[in-house]
Amino acid sequence: MLDEAEIRRLLTRYCAAVDDRDWERYRTVFTRDAWIDYTSAPHGEAGTLDDTVDWLSTNLVLLPMTMHCVMNVDATIDGDTATVRAQFYNPLKIPGVEGASFCGGYYNHELVRTENGWRSRKLVEDLSLIHISEPTRPY
Repeated sequence: MLDEAEIRRLLTRYCAAVDDRDWERYRTVFTRDAWIDYTSAPHGEAGTLDDTVDWLSTNLVLLPMTMHCVMNVDATIDGDTATVRAQFYNPLKIPGVEGASFCGGYYNHELVRTENGWRSRKLVEDLSLIHISEPTRPY
């Protein structure tokens, strides 16, 4: 149960780091050799941790607000490795769009236990839901 609690804290740290645009904190979620795949999202990319931080820091500035929530965490722990499938829901604000939009899906992690706790060595986002509100109408 302690491992499951630590894994949940890792996923929470991931969400907070992305929403706060705190890329140093984001890096603490992953191993140095991690592979991160956001290709299920429109214009998403896959790459190394450094490539992903560069891509996120360039592209998320376009969204004035994101608020990731992670739930229904299904972790299978086998010694010092774990596979995790967790649902996410992300309300977000898109410039030029009235009201909140949102997306959701699954985060699929391959985790390893390190001397600093659990870290993700692979993340594959499975985006399965996107809703974009109506464009802002000039009056």
